[in-house]
Amino acid sequence: MAKTTIRDLIDNYIKYIEKIKTLSRHTCKAYSVDLHQVFLEKNSNKILEINETQFLKKIRETQNSWGKLSLASRNRKASTLKAFAHWLTQRGYLKRDIAHQIVAPRVPRKIPHFISIDETLALLKIAIQQKKIKNENEKKRSNQQLLLLGLLYGGGLRISEACNIQFSDIDVSRRVIKVTGKGKKQRLITLPQIFWEQIRNQQIKKEKFLFGEKPLNPRIGYRLVRDLGIKAGLSKPLNPHALRHSFATHLLSEGVNLRTLQELLGHNSLQTTQKYTHLSIDKLTQVMEDYHPLGRKP
Repeated sequence: MAKTTIRDLIDNYIKYIEKIKTLSRHTCKAYSVDLHQVFLEKNSNKILEINETQFLKKIRETQNSWGKLSLASRNRKASTLKAFAHWLTQRGYLKRDIAHQIVAPRVPRKIPHFISIDETLALLKIAIQQKKIKNENEKKRSNQQLLLLGLLYGGGLRISEACNIQFSDIDVSRRVIKVTGKGKKQRLITLPQIFWEQIRNQQIKKEKFLFGEKPLNPRIGYRLVRDLGIKAGLSKPLNPHALRHSFATHLLSEGVNLRTLQELLGHNSLQTTQKYTHLSIDKLTQVMEDYHPLGRKP
């Protein structure tokens, strides 16, 4: 078994998931932070032979300190450790794969937060009204908000995908956008007609990215969406995920099948898409009244 430092192993693993597994920069950074927190101490550069007992002992000691973390955070960190253990086994640093011995807490499945169609129309109304603003800075913000509404709700994009759209990805004549998602997976999407005018207006500026000369910072994207929700008078704070969830929920309610929705959202697994099979209370009531033998009005 090769002798090396734990720091070297972590660095090599991060390079592997970045270059070979093509995980996003954000995901790779999260993995790196998790592994550094568990394994890197003052003696991190000491030559170390990893064995299963040492590995599990270190992990269990660390997991005992996770008490104040949310279930989702603990689950994510455990998943990172499982993947690292599997990689160490493949590379011969562990004699047997002990990933199954790393306990990941079960996270209750939550119904994704989504907004109603009326609330969506309120967002669109505000976004369009703001285009009349004469202040250049405010006008730029309103244009960005309309574009984000189009990409996140109109096209179902993730915020990271929306922020990185380049004009080389856009075919205005065919009204098609090439989106690069998780794992560098690409898909084609289109948007409702109402958003294409704004895209054409941006194209005139001849900038590299849809949002300017460089990608839009996702944090700025979050703030733009949140502020749009406030101006529209939404009862709950709005975020980009809610717009993507609303895209999926509304399409599903209108009869789009799961397989098509999976392609539109860029999910690798149909199981991921199934979390959108919830229905609103109004829709449940409508289905009961329309289809259940005892629910029909006499």
